[in-house]
Amino acid sequence: MPLDWRAMTAADLDAVAHIAAIGFPDHFEGRDCFGNRLALNPSGCFVLAEANGEPRGYMVAWPWRAGAAPALNTLIEAIPAEASVMYLHDLALHPEVRGSGWSRDVVERLARQARDAGWPALTLVAVNDAAPFWERRGFAVVDSPAMTTRLASYGPGARYMVRDLTA
Repeated sequence: MPLDWRAMTAADLDAVAHIAAIGFPDHFEGRDCFGNRLALNPSGCFVLAEANGEPRGYMVAWPWRAGAAPALNTLIEAIPAEASVMYLHDLALHPEVRGSGWSRDVVERLARQARDAGWPALTLVAVNDAAPFWERRGFAVVDSPAMTTRLASYGPGARYMVRDLTA
């Protein structure tokens, strides 16, 4: 069945939470977190869906503070007034569709959208030794002493990464 990235809706949240549990079993985030992020920044929430609408992947991003990352599985009251970057919190694909290049398209879409909105960078925390994956998408590891404690909650090998959008 053909797939395409589209805007996430509330009807997708059960499937998104299921894909997250498969993709990040050691980094649980509940359905309510995904609903919270969708409400905060719908333009940064996407699903990779079959023609019948069934999600096979998702990506979630929102404006945030540079050099920071929110705690896992917590609700966010509002986008911070001092937000200065677009934070790509999550990208996950169902195992059946991994390795087909789907992530490239949506990351580039987010980068264009963020650049057009005036955000100077995309940031993320790479988990599960995924830094090389993100480096291939233009991100670079930034060692930040301020992030050391926060990164510990994301598991061993978590890396804070930045993709400059100003070049």
